[in-house]
Amino acid sequence: MSSSTARALRPDRVERLSELRESVHKALHGKAEPVELAIISLLARGHVLVEDVPGVGKTTLARALAKALGSKMNRVQFTSDLLPSDLLGVSVFDQKKGDFTLRRGPVFTNVLLADEINRASPRTQSALLEAMNDGQVSIDGQTLPLPSPFLVLATQNPQEFAGTFPLPESQLDRFMVRLSLGYPSSDVETRLILDGSRDRVADVESVFTPETFLRLQNDVDDIRLDSALATYLQALIAATRSSSNISLGASTRAAINLAQAARARALLHGRDYCIADDIHDLATPMLSHRVRLSAITEGYSPSREEAESTVRDIITRVPVPI
Repeated sequence: MSSSTARALRPDRVERLSELRESVHKALHGKAEPVELAIISLLARGHVLVEDVPGVGKTTLARALAKALGSKMNRVQFTSDLLPSDLLGVSVFDQKKGDFTLRRGPVFTNVLLADEINRASPRTQSALLEAMNDGQVSIDGQTLPLPSPFLVLATQNPQEFAGTFPLPESQLDRFMVRLSLGYPSSDVETRLILDGSRDRVADVESVFTPETFLRLQNDVDDIRLDSALATYLQALIAATRSSSNISLGASTRAAINLAQAARARALLHGRDYCIADDIHDLATPMLSHRVRLSAITEGYSPSREEAESTVRDIITRVPVPI
């Protein structure tokens, strides 16, 4: 075993990843799958789009992740009048110094909750592109690095269309995964009712610091993904491009993201190598928001369920390597 692989499977780090998952679960009972997807995306240096109705725990997920990471979180309510400078920051003239001083915006954080991102104008939405892709922002000719780790967790309500600006493909392609929390089970919802207004994030324990979590993100790069699995992954991507049900297939960025997320899933499950399930199980939440369905009429936006069903059907037709 190589030294890099040994680093990736240090038992103490793998154990702490399990502690991270359990800690976030304390705030989101019964949501094991979306919590795991969010952690995988964070491990793989990706970003998360949560598409769901109000009041099911989207903000709670962001707060729980930030607390478990021992990191800073900023929340921005996206509205139609939100400007890029409100998000990134702006230079203001300091009369005492006789010079301009940069006032950094809320994007300078570890976890940015972009609430109802589709209510902001395309100009403001695009202000996040450089931050999400390169981990930096440009303000008045200056290029400034963002804190690490950096996660954008954006939310949008699929049931509301008035006053919204659908995210363009270029923006959607920057989100590693799209997930939905859904309504809780009857038992969990009853427990929440009995608990009243108690803040469940208070139960979340800080498992990492931003610095120690960065080591795990680096460990992901050491997870093995062999050529047979890479060929399988590419076949999945190619299948979205050749399907008659899809007019715009997944990008090369999507393929690279899926490979990195598969490595992160392997690490989260205590392995130093990827298996076909790491790719197969992540393909739908990672590709369904990156494709455009065919025969979509003007003014009609396909639901998340329609896109996921189409992608899931394509995945079943691609042979899994043995």
